Amino acid sequence: MADKAIVPVGVRLTTDIEYRPNRLNPYRARVRWFDPATKRRLSLSEGKADEDEAQEWLQSIIEAAEAGLSPSLATMKLAEYGNANMDLALRGLELKTLDPYLSGWRMRVVPALGHLAVRMITNGAVDRTVQNWIADELSRSTVKNTIAVLVRVMEQAVRDGIIKVNPARVTGWQKLYKQAEDELLDPRALALPDWETLVTLADALVAASHDEYRGWGEVVIFAAYTAARIGEISGCRVGDIDTTQWIWTVRRQTTPAPGGLTDKGTKGKRARKVPIVEEIRPLVAQRILSAGPNPDARLFTGPRGGRISTAVLRDATHWDTVVTKLGYEHLRRHDLRHTALTWFADAGVQVHVLRRIAGHGSLTTTQRYLHPDVHKITAAGAALSAHFNVLRAPRSLPSPIVMTR
Repeated sequence: MADKAIVPVGVRLTTDIEYRPNRLNPYRARVRWFDPATKRRLSLSEGKADEDEAQEWLQSIIEAAEAGLSPSLATMKLAEYGNANMDLALRGLELKTLDPYLSGWRMRVVPALGHLAVRMITNGAVDRTVQNWIADELSRSTVKNTIAVLVRVMEQAVRDGIIKVNPARVTGWQKLYKQAEDELLDPRALALPDWETLVTLADALVAASHDEYRGWGEVVIFAAYTAARIGEISGCRVGDIDTTQWIWTVRRQTTPAPGGLTDKGTKGKRARKVPIVEEIRPLVAQRILSAGPNPDARLFTGPRGGRISTAVLRDATHWDTVVTKLGYEHLRRHDLRHTALTWFADAGVQVHVLRRIAGHGSLTTTQRYLHPDVHKITAAGAALSAHFNVLRAPRSLPSPIVMTR
């Protein structure tokens, strides 16, 4: 099948769609043109799942050409465009500002949005990305600097005529950040109520995933019983599990990085030990058996053996849709950690032990998981008052001594 178009901007485009069976994306959309400057014949192509997607891609190329953009510029990915134009985008900034901006670009913008064409980045895509950064507990200044560098790169794209409006100028993210902070003041409110609810969630996520991959449900259950972050679960190796004492030594986590996901130290930069309770030991034992004898093998992977991240889990299981149907529309992946810490606290685990399991830097953070038992608090106050009342009570004078002869 073929579709030809001539664009009235001095660039002659020829487009066609070819069906190639037995491929993941069998419809190849291709555009060819002569570069007016070099007189060379150039081409671009992309595989699409169906003919409609292929037609939409070609139409976007045609519309860009009508606006005076070459096909190569119209389809340029954000990562490539930003790297090529970063000096222009950041001109005028002080040196002390460059490092946090460039770090935000490499560590967060490129992994989250770098694979998208500049013209395909929307306000919605940026909104969801910023919400994910906030949900991952990035600091306010980190989020601010990351948004700022994205805004500057997209503003350069506006000046280059690639887009008309800068989609990175999102508003209201500070309110979202404040909401997340307020929620963390009462993390118990974010926890799942019981084991049955957890299993229902895990089963629903598996059912919604491609090929109903059981591993997604096992990750969810493991997270809700170990108080671990999803990245830490991805970084777990077979050799980190002591099956004699059933203790997991948390040593590393998987995080986004330029070019994909990578492993690094834990958030607190210190290893910590987490108990593996009896309820999930069969699950862990089966994962160890499946992973094989190599102690460096990952305990949990995606269906193709890849690393897991909170975004991967969300997309693979259609998380937002599933939790909304179950009546937990505000539930995030990180709330599985809140669930575990709440359950540990309700089981009577002492606060200093709970802090070590959680890896919290501040005892105040851990104390938020303690059950607010009003009667015990009142009784403690009454006991203290009684103690001081005894200390303040006047002592009786000794009986006088009678002298006799």
